[in-house]
Amino acid sequence: MTQSRTQSGLERLHAAMAARVENGEMPGMVSLIAQRDDVHVDAIGLKALGSTEPMRRDTLFRVASMTKPILAAATMMLVEEGKLRLDEPVDTWLPELANRRVLRRVDGPLDDTVAARRPITLDDLLTFRMGFGHLFEPTFDPPFDPPFPIVKAADALQLVLGQPDPRTPHAVDEWIRRFGTLPLMHQPGERWQYNAGSLVLGVLLARVAGQPLGDLFSTRIFEPLSMHETGFWLPAELTQKLPAYYMASTETGQLEERNVSTPDEWTRPPVFPSGAGGLVSTVDDFLAFARMLLSKGVYDGKRLLSERSVEVMTTNHLTPE
Repeated sequence: MTQSRTQSGLERLHAAMAARVENGEMPGMVSLIAQRDDVHVDAIGLKALGSTEPMRRDTLFRVASMTKPILAAATMMLVEEGKLRLDEPVDTWLPELANRRVLRRVDGPLDDTVAARRPITLDDLLTFRMGFGHLFEPTFDPPFDPPFPIVKAADALQLVLGQPDPRTPHAVDEWIRRFGTLPLMHQPGERWQYNAGSLVLGVLLARVAGQPLGDLFSTRIFEPLSMHETGFWLPAELTQKLPAYYMASTETGQLEERNVSTPDEWTRPPVFPSGAGGLVSTVDDFLAFARMLLSKGVYDGKRLLSERSVEVMTTNHLTPE
């Protein structure tokens, strides 16, 4: 690619991203594009609506579901060491999920169930086919997680199966105990349903590794990759870099600042480290993780993952159905 074409593309990208900020879709953003040793970072806008503090290259972000590929990498490391198998039932490490019952109808009563045809496997968790997760019913408004009995029951148990904030008040063992009291929505392997598989997988990895999920991530991924500003919690001098936290109003579509996920909340370990969406990070830290995957598991001359594991992580495992 010629230098002029590269510059033209970067200018178009900047214009497109700046337009989103100008339109009020978000107060600001930081983008990063890397091609070999050429790294381009573009910080646009402010850290909060009405603020004078600009977005910067080192701005810390709640990376939400970008936590999931890091969880998958840690999983494959344990698979490579023979501590887990992809086809292994999770019952070995999560007895709370043994002998599952499954709803006859996803919108039906909680006691109208049948036995699961087979156990949940590690592969089911990685591919979101464990039989539990977000529901999408287009006839409802909003279409996600309609008020079915199973959704209401999960909410009553304070499992926080959706967004990472507000965080669940339950520690890991209590969380999985409560989750285990619910039937599955579908038979294992039958449907793709987002998010819950990663929450369960985080519990499983902590038990297999014999350490909190955050410690596993730190020793196996963050420290080798020098991801010093990534974690489930960070020192106060770093968390102060967090931008304000917004969500769009379901009624007006306008951004509304939420009084959750404050910088202070990120200065202490969460009682439940969410493998689905609980990390904060920076663009440069995440670049290090991306470079490791791009190099088939190698970073700075050191192999963290086998080439086969990266291939498995980047392959579509879902059937046409």
